[in-house]
Amino acid sequence: MAKPRIIFMGTPDFALPALRLLHGQDYPIIGVITQPDRPKGRGLKEIAPPVKILARKLDLPVFQPEKVNNQSFLETFKKLNPDMLVVVSFGQILPKAIIDYPPMKCLNIHPSLLPKYRGAAPLNWQIICGETKSGVTIMMMDEGMDSGDILLQKETELGSAETYGELHDRLAYMGATMLIKTIEQVLDGTIKRNPQDVSNVTFAPRLKKETGKINWHNNVSDIVNLIRGLNPLPTAYTYLDGQSLKIFIAEASPGIINQMPGTIGTANAAGLPVAAADGYVILKDVQLAGKKRMPVSDFLRGYHLKPGSVLQ
Repeated sequence: MAKPRIIFMGTPDFALPALRLLHGQDYPIIGVITQPDRPKGRGLKEIAPPVKILARKLDLPVFQPEKVNNQSFLETFKKLNPDMLVVVSFGQILPKAIIDYPPMKCLNIHPSLLPKYRGAAPLNWQIICGETKSGVTIMMMDEGMDSGDILLQKETELGSAETYGELHDRLAYMGATMLIKTIEQVLDGTIKRNPQDVSNVTFAPRLKKETGKINWHNNVSDIVNLIRGLNPLPTAYTYLDGQSLKIFIAEASPGIINQMPGTIGTANAAGLPVAAADGYVILKDVQLAGKKRMPVSDFLRGYHLKPGSVLQ
């Protein structure tokens, strides 16, 4: 059977391996739909999304609708007349008119073991919640939020020190490979649709700035998981002498303490200990507001800590 004419919808870096692999295996990509360029940085310069940049390099047609449910875009979509839609972290809710249009339906790469962690930030929340397993699900999209039938799913161990950034890159490549396998099964008629078990649904809501604020009254493992789950972005943080201190790498050292949570201990070869509810969090890699990210040993050479300082 001939390869389907595909419209690819995606925006961030996570979508790049899938687009690159589809193109490399000569799937006819008749259009790439991504979010509009957005102003970023101090100069608010318009920045193209990663998927647009790659699509241009691959000489693929790019469309950037502000809203995919606008009538003008829906007409453009129908003129393209795709056989299949592939969606990877696109960033807009798709209307029924798009989901139901392609005869071979809409495939979506979701970086969790659905039905767990439906929503906008599944990678972050899996780590924050202390999961020891992760994975990728290829699902058939419907109008719900990540509620479509499961087509293919693969589990992987989540490393005890693995960060959001590391898991992101690993699952992006895993998902791309699984996507190709799923499309092949659709074409040869061997694909099976498995409805999600709604009794096991959990959610991964969009991250807010306050998500990253460390509460030193929490257990050391919970604090370290938060730090891992937000590294490198948006980053866990605390306040030192009224200044924001981002924390990128830390490890848990459970034990009995007799200090107020947040109290900074004496730096040693392992790092800078900070008291928490059930032990110390050893800070290893930090960034003070206005400064560069650096190992905590370098930070301490340039910043004089007051005795008994408490992180807020």
